[in-house]
Amino acid sequence: MVIVMQKGAAPEARERVLNEVVSLGFTPHVSEGESRTLIGAIGPAPTEELREHLRALPGVETVVRITKPYKLASREFRHDDSRVLIGDVATGAGAFAVAAGPCGVESAEQLRGATDIARRHGARVLRGGAFKPRTSPYSFQGLGAEGLALLAAERERTGMPIVTEVTAPDLVETVAATADMLQIGARNSQNFALLAECGKAGKPVLFKRGLSTSIAEFLQAAEYVLSQGNPNVVLCERGIRTFETSTRFTLDISAVAVLKELSHLPVWVDPSHAAGRRALVPSLALAAVAAGADGIIVEVHPVPEEAKSDAAQQLDDAEFDALMTRVRAVAIAVGKQIDG
Repeated sequence: MVIVMQKGAAPEARERVLNEVVSLGFTPHVSEGESRTLIGAIGPAPTEELREHLRALPGVETVVRITKPYKLASREFRHDDSRVLIGDVATGAGAFAVAAGPCGVESAEQLRGATDIARRHGARVLRGGAFKPRTSPYSFQGLGAEGLALLAAERERTGMPIVTEVTAPDLVETVAATADMLQIGARNSQNFALLAECGKAGKPVLFKRGLSTSIAEFLQAAEYVLSQGNPNVVLCERGIRTFETSTRFTLDISAVAVLKELSHLPVWVDPSHAAGRRALVPSLALAAVAAGADGIIVEVHPVPEEAKSDAAQQLDDAEFDALMTRVRAVAIAVGKQIDG
């Protein structure tokens, strides 16, 4: 249930409600809106008598029951769009962000070249995989801790915050010590132990939809992060597996609209993994912006044909430049604020 505090309710009234929620066996989650404070109470199904009791407390305007199984991610919990900060870069609630960088961190020279491409053309967040979950055990798995150090060096050089993937619960602490945002990849979309650990880390989380995950399952999985007291979750549509083979995955562009309807969380799109071919990436990216996405995450590389992973879908300098020119135009047309 959600307890909606009155506009201008005193801090003492909020503290009393929080104490009462805890004493009744619920876990409170506070969300500060523009004019009102919302207190989510997660626990057993509330009775009408319990809701009446809470309504009677000083400073309480109303108590609303949440019917969705994903409580904290639901629009029923928070009507207004959430805004998430990645370092000093905002996404959500009208702010559009672009993250760009190589699929995998391969060397200092390669990462510096990709970072310069991303920054020069307006990306505000640097992406790059230090730990790479691959389908084949013989494929490039990333540089691990060395890759994290290289990412940290590029942040120091450019000021760009970092988003990088964490692949196992026991790596969360290590990756969170460097990253400004933790990425949970599609293959780990229902690794609930990893989701919970990322929630405890306190860093913003970029959560990618699984290859065969329904939207309801996706939102319930995001709840594992939110339930640990971390409200800074960004949902990412990256394509699902269907019968179609002309693209690497089928980009479910309708998922952007559905997620925005059901949830207050920011929604990003990864056109690179959906396309699998660089020629298709711009069209999918523009479709995402037009559909209302709050950001995109794009793979770029100084020499794509030499990339050790996902070479076919990474953009070079000129291609990313052309894409960003069009992305800005569409973002402005649909009323998004875009920096860079």
